[in-house]
Amino acid sequence: MTQRLHLVFGGELSDPTKTVFKDVNDLHIVGIFPNYETAYNAWKSEAQRTVDNAHMRYFIAHLHRLRDETTPASPTEELG
Repeated sequence: MTQRLHLVFGGELSDPTKTVFKDVNDLHIVGIFPNYETAYNAWKSEAQRTVDNAHMRYFIAHLHRLRDETTPASPTEELG
């Protein structure tokens, strides 16, 4: 069975119309979740908790999409 890990994270944006964080050292890592449903529930909880701050945003990153073992390595992987 394929694992489909998801990372939920967020922080304060420098401008609410863009997705640039004000301070990446201050990101809130909610956690890594085994499926989209649990990641979505965690995202929703954090988004609702910070709804009064227009600069706060939370995101779901699909970690399983970052690395596909069937795709050839990128040139940057060969630099290491």
